[in-house]
Order: sequence, then structure tokens, then C-alpha cells
Amino acid sequence: MGEHRQRYSEQFKQETVKFAQEQQQKKTMTEIAEDLKIPLSCLHDWMSKYREFENEPVAAEERNQKLEQQLREKEQELKAKDRKIKQTEEELAIVKKAVHIFSRPKP
Repeated sequence: MGEHRQRYSEQFKQETVKFAQEQQQKKTMTEIAEDLKIPLSCLHDWMSKYREFENEPVAAEERNQKLEQQLREKEQELKAKDRKIKQTEEELAIVKKAVHIFSRPKP
């Protein structure tokens, strides 16, 4: 015998996605799917199709601050690496000059 497949209306899917977006700060997608008694794969499919970012709550201020701090740290790391590259390029230029000078044949 064939398995009975549940059919969901477009309105139900859209409302489910909106609900899931509102709950994402509090629950995982698996928990949301279990609460609504729908397959997780359906929820993922609906999210990719009906997701509207304006329905998602603004990230918590704490999360924003953490991300901004990470960004500042990465920018500092990048600047340090740029300085190291510049220093290494200068050292390489000096070594090239020295090699050129000392590799000349002696008269």
C-alpha cells in the first residue's frame, strides 16, 4: 500500500516559514519541525522558497557586538599580516641587491 502524503496549502507554508523565522533565536530548525509535526526537509524546502528577511528578528545587540569585535580583530590581523608582507618584501629586495653585488665577477 502507498504511503499517505500530507498536503499543505501555500498559506500554511508561508505562515510556517514566518513562524520559524521568528523562533530561530530560541529554537533549532529540528525543534521547530518537531513542534509543528512536519518533516524537517519540508521546513528547509519551504524556508528556501518563502523566506523573507524582513520577518526575521533583529539580531540581539550582544550578537552584533560580538560580530563587530570579531571584525575588528580580523582587521587587526590583516593589517599585521600586511605589515609582515611589506617587511618581507623589503628584506627580499635587500637580499636580491646583495646577491647581485656579490655575484659580480671579480676583476
